[in-house]
Amino acid sequence: MSVLTPEVPVVSLDALLAAKDSRAARQADWLTHYQQPVISLTLVTPGAVKDSIRYRNSMGVALQACDQLLWQQRWRVLDRQVLWLPTGPEALWCVEHSATEIKAHCAMLEQTHPLGRLWDLDVICPTLGPVGRKSLGNDMRRCLLCDEPAHACARSRRHPQDQVVSRVEKLIDDWFTRD
Repeated sequence: MSVLTPEVPVVSLDALLAAKDSRAARQADWLTHYQQPVISLTLVTPGAVKDSIRYRNSMGVALQACDQLLWQQRWRVLDRQVLWLPTGPEALWCVEHSATEIKAHCAMLEQTHPLGRLWDLDVICPTLGPVGRKSLGNDMRRCLLCDEPAHACARSRRHPQDQVVSRVEKLIDDWFTRD
């Protein structure tokens, strides 16, 4: 008896760029419409596969953590959208609150949750644009494999992609097999 392994769709660079443009357009629409900060959530998914059960489960945890954060802070959510795309899951929230305070809480979530390193929580202010970690006095995100800034390792392709993907998968697997 043979077992068939489902094929995992590989995403092209063109598809990723188109998804990024589409996300930026949705963000701009919300900023114009609501005139309030927008939180944009995507996952750190190295490699050509952007949609898998593993990534969808990780996104589910991220969505729950973000919703819980917003609820605990009692911040008014004006809109929320989740998209499950071949280029990877995406979510947007429009929140009636200070963009810098939202970013501070989102950065803390990324730093403290065991899966937070795999979440990319961007906060965009309708008047000032993206609120960066540096503007809050936070360090840049570190590489998954070494202690260098993540963007430097990614741009220079310092680490073999299969090692980075394996590290991401291990973080996810460790979370779901805990206890």
